[in-house]
Amino acid sequence: MNPETVIDAVSAVFMVTGALMSLGAAIGLLRFPDLMSRMHAATKPQVLGLFLLLAALGLQMRSWWVWPVLVVAWLFQLLTVPVSAHMVGRAGYRTKHLHPELLSSDELEAVVQQAAGQQAAKHGVDDDDEAGR
Repeated sequence: MNPETVIDAVSAVFMVTGALMSLGAAIGLLRFPDLMSRMHAATKPQVLGLFLLLAALGLQMRSWWVWPVLVVAWLFQLLTVPVSAHMVGRAGYRTKHLHPELLSSDELEAVVQQAAGQQAAKHGVDDDDEAGR
């Protein structure tokens, strides 16, 4: 069996699997009911799908110099996607863009209530200072 044929076959499997993972992420964004579910669908399969597509691209290029560039591109996605999902999730939680009945546990409620109490206390002090002036 020719090594070129094996590389082409592995690359084709990676491309199809990566494309299906990205398609699954897109369908999840459209079909899931709330922000938290959609966030999960947008991040998990997208990162794996991108990894498989970049690996297929690296195999098809058949050059060593392209691999570091592809690894850097994937690492940036791997590092930024969870952070952005976390920020979107917290913003969505605070603006009530979720279905609380779909949550199995709500560990963020106590933190948000504490922050709201501190914010109210801070604004109460600021109002008193301005009223005394």
